Amino acid sequence: MKTSLGLSPFQMVYGKACHLPIEMEHKALWALKFLNSDPHETQSKRRNQLLELEEMRLHAYDSSRNYKEKVKFYHDKKLIKRVFTPGQQVLLFNSRLKLFRGKLKSKWSGPFVIKQVYPNKAVELETIDKKRNWVVNGQRLKHYLRGEVEQFSTVLMLVDP
Repeated sequence: MKTSLGLSPFQMVYGKACHLPIEMEHKALWALKFLNSDPHETQSKRRNQLLELEEMRLHAYDSSRNYKEKVKFYHDKKLIKRVFTPGQQVLLFNSRLKLFRGKLKSKWSGPFVIKQVYPNKAVELETIDKKRNWVVNGQRLKHYLRGEVEQFSTVLMLVDP
């Protein structure tokens, strides 16, 4: 938590670093001086401490926002931009497979045919036999390359003697 905000949770609440009981024993003389001071001076000092605390919190909010922007940038950089068009064949990520995971089971089901692509990156799929349609998030899809892989392997077989 301290890495993202730049402050510990204790500093966020109380505006100062946390002191352990052992450290407090050495500050007994300091505490006596502090408590026996002028009331007006103490009041202005407390007001300044509250303003400093507010500044620290604003700084923490800025640090938090910057940290979230960095994490979002890193996450978005890892996303693969896929463009789908109607008529393409795709595979669908099977998210329910996690419950009954087998070592050799594929996480992808399909192939399915894209019937329609919506502007919000949702995709309407239909089965190859055209019996069932449903809409899924485009992030759960990947291109089905079976035909292209077979063509590539036949070209390799023709090239190699």
